[in-house]
Amino acid sequence: MFLFFLSQPILNNLQKEHKWLKAGLLNQMYWFHMFFGLVYWAYAQVNRSDSVVYYRSYLHYKSWFEAFEPGTLFIEWINYPFAKWLGFNYDMMMFFSTWVGFWGFVYFYCFMKENLRFNPKFEGWDAITIFMFLPNMHFWTASLGKGAYIFAGLALLTYGLSWPGKRIIHMVLGGFICYMIRPHILFAVLIGMGVGFILGREKVPVYQKYLAALAGIAMSIFVYEDLLTFLGYDPNNVLQSFEEESALNSQRLQSAGSAVDMSSYPLPFKLFTFWFRPLFVDSPNALGLVVSMENALYIYMFSKIFKKSFLEYIRLAPAMVKMSAVVFISISISMTFVMSNLGIIIRQKSQIMYFMLFVIVAFMDWEKRNRIKKRAEIFNRIVEEERRNREEAELVGG
Repeated sequence: MFLFFLSQPILNNLQKEHKWLKAGLLNQMYWFHMFFGLVYWAYAQVNRSDSVVYYRSYLHYKSWFEAFEPGTLFIEWINYPFAKWLGFNYDMMMFFSTWVGFWGFVYFYCFMKENLRFNPKFEGWDAITIFMFLPNMHFWTASLGKGAYIFAGLALLTYGLSWPGKRIIHMVLGGFICYMIRPHILFAVLIGMGVGFILGREKVPVYQKYLAALAGIAMSIFVYEDLLTFLGYDPNNVLQSFEEESALNSQRLQSAGSAVDMSSYPLPFKLFTFWFRPLFVDSPNALGLVVSMENALYIYMFSKIFKKSFLEYIRLAPAMVKMSAVVFISISISMTFVMSNLGIIIRQKSQIMYFMLFVIVAFMDWEKRNRIKKRAEIFNRIVEEERRNREEAELVGG
């Protein structure tokens, strides 16, 4: 209840900026997400959960900044002041993290809505609203762990990048969270933004495009070695160390249960497994059945882009669409080389599925605009022909 009332001033400010935003819907989303926080909390009572380790970690540090490092330790760094100084118990820290995950949905919702002209429909229902209430997305972003924080960080960063001049705080905070938890995901977002900025249809001076490209190259060179070291690769022998690390990670994930041997799969099959499995025939448990329903929805949504017009749209698409496509594809390909466990796949893909869903609904939005434009052209042509016919009739009568 305290977190609910704490959220209201922030939601009110967002509503002032976005007049179309419905606070009632976001409040419903809040309680929906908190329900999944309760579900995850109950799940953690009877199953092994990393959240317990994250919470108890503060007992092992002499000072707060001992844990200030990229990766898993960053979650322990976030947990430390709440558990050590404010006296949060495990339950409080779990629901505080659930609250953080909630803001990921808020800012992804704002990002999608403000970048579309119409409301794409799915069987008569608002598609974006449906996306915001997918159970699997809420389950894996509702606990003390990397899922909630990286999801919120990505949402803040993406929302900020859609209007960089006005949302510096969102970009900085989102970028900081992404870098501290998963530097390679931040790297993919920045590359995607660079590609989108350069190739997007927005009219941008050429010198600005070149500056963006040079900034991207400079940043790549600056973080290249540190990023490879963080991922466990040898900067001097990237290919061999990548193959060794991928094989090792695959073995670890297979030993965790729900294994899928993707090592011999061609890339399209790997991507299909990452995006759409488990399906009903290979669901490992009740949770897998729920996820299978979402995956069936993903397959249906993906089917919307198997048109020739989609290639034309991508060529003409604005920067945020191209950024989302690059982020989704690049992260998906990289993850397919190390993911071999359905449980891990389900958890990891929840961080990036909104990027592709945004590309799909943006394409649907573009198609609708084209249909309306063609109808308007036909209507104007008919009106013009009728006007000419009347003029001809008047001339003949005269």
